[in-house]
Parts: sequence; structure tokens; C-alpha cells
Amino acid sequence: MIGRSRVEHLISQPHGPDAIVTVVPVHNERELLPRCLDSITRAAELAPVPVTTIVVLDSCTDGSEEVVGDGARLVRVDHRNVGAARAAGFAASGLDEIGNVWFATTDADTTVPRTWFTDQLAYWADHDAVVGTVRVAWSAHSARTRRRHDAAYARRRGTTHGHVHGANLGLRADVYRQVGGFRPLALAEDVDLVDRLRAAGARIAWDEENAVTTSDRRTPRARGGFGDHLAAIERAAGRDGHPSVLEDAS
Repeated sequence: MIGRSRVEHLISQPHGPDAIVTVVPVHNERELLPRCLDSITRAAELAPVPVTTIVVLDSCTDGSEEVVGDGARLVRVDHRNVGAARAAGFAASGLDEIGNVWFATTDADTTVPRTWFTDQLAYWADHDAVVGTVRVAWSAHSARTRRRHDAAYARRRGTTHGHVHGANLGLRADVYRQVGGFRPLALAEDVDLVDRLRAAGARIAWDEENAVTTSDRRTPRARGGFGDHLAAIERAAGRDGHPSVLEDAS
């Protein structure tokens, strides 16, 4: 585990990284994964350095591997654990001990903007990590659920947006390694990593503009995750006269 003083004295190379690695954990995502990978490919076209995309197939039984094109590397694991899957992807890159590399991660039901990599790298010179936001591609939930979610999400916590999503996270590879990387947590593995970055004194950019777009599907893959959060808001929204206790959630 890295100490605060060590992170504070890591020197960012001013010319930027030599490579980018992006990891996508996958558990039965045959339907949505192609759109995710297409968006990463488009973003990589604007990146100033080579981008390696690693798709981690975690206990997949739906043929998700069949929709992964030649442009991505496949890693197969049987963890059924999103934290372990993300960690396996970055470990497979072989670049987690090199300082001049940028790590990024998103989710299989998410699409990234074309400027995703370039906007993250804008922070390279004076930050160690970028924590971004998400937009929801509303289709499965009610208008009332959307209003409740959007109102809660827009609230600020101090001077930062305060939200942490594995679907929109980037950081220096050396800092990732020094704080211990993703832990094998089935839930909130992203929050855990960012908490350790903050405790170690890492320089974090809380970017509200470089948002990714994620699904609002009713069959989420991670129990207790973002999909379940939306489902809970939907249930609360249906109880007339009872405001949602989740309106303050991240």
C-alpha cells in the first residue's frame, strides 16, 4: 500500500503517457457489448497514443465472446466478481508496473464519448486519476423515476460531483499499482479504489463533462449495483405519498 507522501511526489511526465489500456468486465453481455466496444474504438481513433482494449469474460454463458471483434484482447475468468474481473484485465496488460501508462475502465452496458480518452488525458500533467459521471439512456423506467434520479444525481457534495462509477474511471498505472489496484469486491469495487486513492493523497480530477452513457435495464448484472439502485427508485416512485429514501444516493 502506498503512503500519502509517495503519491504526492509521483512525477507526471509532461509529454503524456505512451499507451492506454482500457478494461471492460463482462458477464453475459452479448446484446449490449458490441455498442460499448464500438464506442471505445471510436474514442481510440482520437487518442494520441495506442489503446489496448481488454475484455474480461467473467463466467459468461451467453456467447458474449462471439461479439468481440479482432480489435480487443480476451481474458477469461470464472470469478463472478466485478472487482476481480477488472483487476484481471489490468494484470493481463502486463503494464501495471509502468508509470507512463494510463488505465481506464468502463462497463459493458455503457458507451463512452468519442473524446473519452483525450478528455481524460487532459488531466495527465497534474492529476493521478479522473472520476467521471454517467448519463442514463432512459427507456425501461418511468418518467417519475427519471426525475427522481436526475434530481438526486445533480446534487453536489462540496466542490466535487461526488459520484464514483467503474463505468467512467481512469488513472495512472503506477498509482493504480501502488494503492493495490481493484480488490475482489462484488460491489462498490470502484468506490473502494477511489477511497484508497484519496487516503493516499492522489490527485483526483472530478470531471462532470466527460460523461459516459449507461443503460437503465431492468435486469442488472451486479446485485446491489446501479441497476438495482434504479429499480429501488422505481419502486419508491410507485408508492404515492412516500418520497424515495434513495434520492440522496450516489
